[in-house]
Amino acid sequence: MSLELRNRLYAELSELTLIDPHTHINPHQPASQNLADLLGYHYYTELAHSAGMPREEIESEGLEPREKVRRLMHNLGPLDNTIQYSWLVEMAHEFFGFAGDRILPDDWEEFYDSASQQMAANDWSEQVLRRSKLEAVFLTNDFDDRLEGFDTSVYIPCLRTDDLVFHLANNSVRERLELASGASVTSAASLRRALRRLFVHFRRNNAKACAISLPPDFTPTRVSDARANAAVEALWRTGVEAGEAHRRAAANWVFWTLAELCDEFRLPFDLMIGVNRRVYPGGVHQGMDLYDSRVSLIQYRELFNAFPQVTFPVSVLASVTNQELASYAWIFPNVVTNGHWWYSNTPTFIEHDASARLEAVPRTKQIGYYSDMYKLEFALPKFNMYKRILAKVLAERYVLDRGWSEERAVDFGRQVLRTNVEEIFRWGEAPPEFPEEPAEPAPPVESSEAPAWALPAAAASAASTEGWQEPVAAAEFTYWPQTSSEDADEVKLADEEPSPWASAAPAAPPGPPAEYEPADFDATDEAEVDIALDDIEVDEIQIEEPEPVETEMQEYSPEEPPPFPPAPAANEDLFPGSPETPAAWDRPATDEAAGFPRFAELSDEPEVVEEPPLTSKEAPAEDASAQFDTPEEEFSPLDDDFQFKDDERRD
Repeated sequence: MSLELRNRLYAELSELTLIDPHTHINPHQPASQNLADLLGYHYYTELAHSAGMPREEIESEGLEPREKVRRLMHNLGPLDNTIQYSWLVEMAHEFFGFAGDRILPDDWEEFYDSASQQMAANDWSEQVLRRSKLEAVFLTNDFDDRLEGFDTSVYIPCLRTDDLVFHLANNSVRERLELASGASVTSAASLRRALRRLFVHFRRNNAKACAISLPPDFTPTRVSDARANAAVEALWRTGVEAGEAHRRAAANWVFWTLAELCDEFRLPFDLMIGVNRRVYPGGVHQGMDLYDSRVSLIQYRELFNAFPQVTFPVSVLASVTNQELASYAWIFPNVVTNGHWWYSNTPTFIEHDASARLEAVPRTKQIGYYSDMYKLEFALPKFNMYKRILAKVLAERYVLDRGWSEERAVDFGRQVLRTNVEEIFRWGEAPPEFPEEPAEPAPPVESSEAPAWALPAAAASAASTEGWQEPVAAAEFTYWPQTSSEDADEVKLADEEPSPWASAAPAAPPGPPAEYEPADFDATDEAEVDIALDDIEVDEIQIEEPEPVETEMQEYSPEEPPPFPPAPAANEDLFPGSPETPAAWDRPATDEAAGFPRFAELSDEPEVVEEPPLTSKEAPAEDASAQFDTPEEEFSPLDDDFQFKDDERRD
């Protein structure tokens, strides 16, 4: 009964025409030209190498396709138990008329010639799409792709942003960005303008998503524009020689800006989380990377909270992270479970992970599957694998266990396979009208005379360095651990006072008008600036105490309320003797809410508060100054850090 039910559900699901929401298809050559294109897929080369085939035999320079197939076919024997081998056999059956259940080494030449003859057809790509029942596939486009020469209604552009976030220090990446955007980058503002132009270009060409692959130790963090200016200047001036602190600041700022642009242009932001690059440097091409189970989605809570209008389809590399993903999709309205990626893309892990998602996550927030393929032929066996597993889960857990009708179960399967892709990626929606490119802000008006409301020089320098962000607690400080020795001087560790741009602040506290910038702060300074108000020497701030005013005691009757003095001018207690302080900079309810201490606390003569004498039952208070004499606990960075390398990117 169960097997017959599964087969009926599978047959119904197989009638669907699908949209593949994530691939690596080259739209100019989407299908294979010979068997070497199929067997050259990294799954086969890395498994053959793992089973003992030397890398040199797989990747010999100038290796002809026919010879490459011969070598690989003689080394596929140890792989015939894997699901990847089953994909190859199913493709041979469906596309090339192969009848056996195994492709033996003696059969390879006949198989090669037959496949090459069929692949030579002018409409081979269209044939594969039709047989696979695929309406469209999403691409993975470099940010400088011109998006020309292919049908963007079938091959859907998707803006891939790994290079922009993690490799902006490379001269080639920066040159490509300026060429593609037509913008000369000299600051955070001009970099934002260049990134926005990329979004305009992609959206006008029917792009449906922005995407990025993220290492396990990356934590999205808001970075101030002042800090970003310093990082951008350092990267554009020194390239890969820029300090790691600048490179991290630039990466975080670019990532956050991409999320802002996804919000503006109504694009989902695909996050593919958890890959460690070049774990096995001796591996074959695209066979060097592995997952890291130490990743946690708690690292993305600030991002998910900051952009409630951006949909984040999230893929995790390992099944061990699936429960956390299901929980985040359970709670966050903008988090969506997305496919079964890479090392999770085998039947056992798919069944476990899909069952958990189907039972726990709202049915409208699940993207069932994507192929992640490089050639169109792989869509058929991969989607068939998923549909068989989905039919099994629906049959056993919903029809049999929960009494659902078969029609209801099929409708659920249809939603996670097709309907949700349409809704989440706004299928069929025309690109919106794009607002005009924001104009560059006018340069500040320089004046030799500081405004009456200006901070004292030392305080102004410190405040401008902090980017007018509220300081954060040390416990909230995020970092990428273990830096190289040459960059150690530029990196701020957790046992120091945390930099306000290291972790996002809820909001910038009130500051002076935007057109004022203290003259002694240079935002383009190469070194990472880290000045806090606590570092200011007390004698640098001169606070003029008002002269005491003698008043006469006035008598009043109990029936009359005592007279009160007039209310002080705005902020007069914060800036004594400055009643002309503009009302636009109103002081908040407390100085702590403004993100800096009251300047009165920094005076040479601390306020003396008369305290009542101690009783016998009261213990003397601990000396408050003692806490400042106690050194903080020594901090040691973790052993794993994110390395900015030009690793081969793939997912």
